[in-house]
Amino acid sequence: MNPSQPAIVKDLVLVGGGHTHVIVLKNFAMNPIPGVRLTVIARDVHTPYSGMLPGFLAGHYTFDEAHIDLRPLCRLAGARLYHDEATGLDLETKHVVCKHRPNVPYDLLSINIGSTPSFEGVPGADALTTPVKPTNTFVERWLLLVDRVLDSTGPLRIGVVGAGAGGTELMLSMQHRLRQLLAARDRVTDGLEFHLMTKSDTILPQLAPGLGRSLSRVLAARGIQVHTGAAVETVMAGKLILTGGKTIELDETLWVTNAGAPSWLADTGLSVDAEGFIEVGDTLRSTSHEDVFAAGDIAAVVNHPRPKAGVFAVRQGPPLARNLRRALLGRPPRPFSPQRAFLVLIGTGDQRAVAAKWGWTAEGRWVWRWKDWIDRRFMQRFSDLPEMAADDAPKVDPALADPAAIQEISAAAMHCGGCGAKVGADVLGRVLGDLRTTERADVLVGLRNPDDAAVLDVPDGKVMVSSVDYFRAFIDDAYVFGRVAANHALNDIFAMGAEPQSALAIATVPYGLEAKVEATLRDMMAGALEVCEGVGAALVGGHTSEGAELALGFSVNGLADRDTLLHKSGMAPGEVLILTKALGTGTLFAADMRQKAKGRWLEGALASMVRSNQDAARCFARFGATACTDISGFGLLGHVVEMTKAAGTGVEIDLDALPVLDGARETLGLGILSSLHPANERLGRAIGNAAEAGGHALYPLIFDPQTSGGLLASLPADRAKACLAALREAGYGGAAIIGRVEAAGRQPLSVTLILGRAEPGGCAADN
Repeated sequence: MNPSQPAIVKDLVLVGGGHTHVIVLKNFAMNPIPGVRLTVIARDVHTPYSGMLPGFLAGHYTFDEAHIDLRPLCRLAGARLYHDEATGLDLETKHVVCKHRPNVPYDLLSINIGSTPSFEGVPGADALTTPVKPTNTFVERWLLLVDRVLDSTGPLRIGVVGAGAGGTELMLSMQHRLRQLLAARDRVTDGLEFHLMTKSDTILPQLAPGLGRSLSRVLAARGIQVHTGAAVETVMAGKLILTGGKTIELDETLWVTNAGAPSWLADTGLSVDAEGFIEVGDTLRSTSHEDVFAAGDIAAVVNHPRPKAGVFAVRQGPPLARNLRRALLGRPPRPFSPQRAFLVLIGTGDQRAVAAKWGWTAEGRWVWRWKDWIDRRFMQRFSDLPEMAADDAPKVDPALADPAAIQEISAAAMHCGGCGAKVGADVLGRVLGDLRTTERADVLVGLRNPDDAAVLDVPDGKVMVSSVDYFRAFIDDAYVFGRVAANHALNDIFAMGAEPQSALAIATVPYGLEAKVEATLRDMMAGALEVCEGVGAALVGGHTSEGAELALGFSVNGLADRDTLLHKSGMAPGEVLILTKALGTGTLFAADMRQKAKGRWLEGALASMVRSNQDAARCFARFGATACTDISGFGLLGHVVEMTKAAGTGVEIDLDALPVLDGARETLGLGILSSLHPANERLGRAIGNAAEAGGHALYPLIFDPQTSGGLLASLPADRAKACLAALREAGYGGAAIIGRVEAAGRQPLSVTLILGRAEPGGCAADN
């Protein structure tokens, strides 16, 4: 049979989520090339827009207004988003080396990672100052600085080193916001002192003189001390030493000098300029490697040197998208020339701005409104995304691709069914040879001495606990999916108080060229094996085939003492219920499919999903848990009902005590529910007071199906607080006491939902 989706033939990898790449993503979303897979490797899932960042610092924009969320944009483009940082390139094997995940193979590579701070060899600058690049790290430090100012009872001296456009605008925006916040608290602002330093004779030395004069007047009127000809020689704790010996005492120093390039680029073999930036020609293609492109601050256009400014990165978006497309289709890229003159718009923090172009300058509130209109119009292109139907066919721009080229790139062999759908033995052998598996003495036959089946030894006095789970991928990162799938399968073992022994994998990999199948399988199994290794389980074999969608499951075995097994039937009236993880994965990933979930919400959910429950299970054993289950597809209510039926008891659940993943309240409020939610909701007949509780905001959450969710255990009430404290100390920040076990009521009404009580059953929920 033919696959429903084109086979993967080429990989286009975008390193960085900068201004240029978000335009490329939008371009490919509107006109994808069948057979070409996009992958984005980004250190941050929210890309700050440089034009609005000062306004964000000044308090005029929210975080979401000033940042581009890469997750829904990648979803629209059908691109895989890898939340990681590139640290190197293997240009010979064509792999991107990442900090926290396996290497990522590419056929065509584009780099748009911005710049890094250039400390210019100043001793102490890297350790004792706050660099503005990378921007997301700076935003975190800025929020800490705001707290420091608000908590301070004495004077504070804040300095900015670098008086170009970025440093000057940053200083004015910070001063406005900090003074505004202090005034709102009836605090005097006289204790704040601001210093702007530049080694040049004037501020904004590379821009029009009129712009510098206008902003100098603003700085003087606002009481900001400007130090010209002030080259920093040394940074020490609490002070700067300038050339000539002058000292400026500061409590906080921000570094906004010339941009630099990350050091690892120089070690890759790419041609770079004297500052370490990637040299590219007029087509944005590397001058040394035809399969590598670069744009934005990280690129040095050899024939057209320009300042490191966001306006050039934005203008490079369309030509880069066009040339990547042409390169993928085997056509020569086209040159382009960047503009020479560009509009400069610099905000002064107080909803005023200064503009300059062609020697002309203007300033005032109307300039700010103009700047605000330009910035919001740009951001709207990436926030107001169309919802793509699941069966939307790719549309290919005929101006950029002819039918013969498309047919060639999407051509793939017919795929057989039955055993003919297996992944080839060579591919499996290479993948398994690259991955390390746990060695256990009780695994008599496994991957290291393969046979027709694995052979396991069950030690005397132990019983074997077995379970199986399998589901298709809900995220596009095979490595992370492998970690989630392994944790999800192992939860059944932990819920019964057993220790994992072995796992058999069942994997389906999307159709593609052999190299693509191998890379996907390697990533997925690397993630899964990382989890298995962490809990001491040995991967002893499995089955791998090709199919339309990525999917993974495991048949898992564990060992336990017969007398210490935890059953659902063990809970008794008077005991307390503890849940180890927050709820909401179902609604969040349903929202992701509709491009309605923010990237940071999904990152928080994934962080919970890749957290093993092994330590939680051991904690429950230590504090005498009497019953346990894992919360998965049937949702909290479904699994609670299973426990009440087995134990012959009732249960009270405090809706206000339920731990909730960040963003789940918002997506539930939008009415976004998992496709399994309606089936789970039928179990609402077990709720004795459903009519009363149905209006509660978190009522839908009890039906939300969970993937790699938490464990739910009952234990004696006098041990609950100590157990909860131990869980949180072990890293389960979402753990909470959510209710208590009651004597059985009238069947089938076994669950009562408590509204507005902070301490269910008299035990502090403490969440």
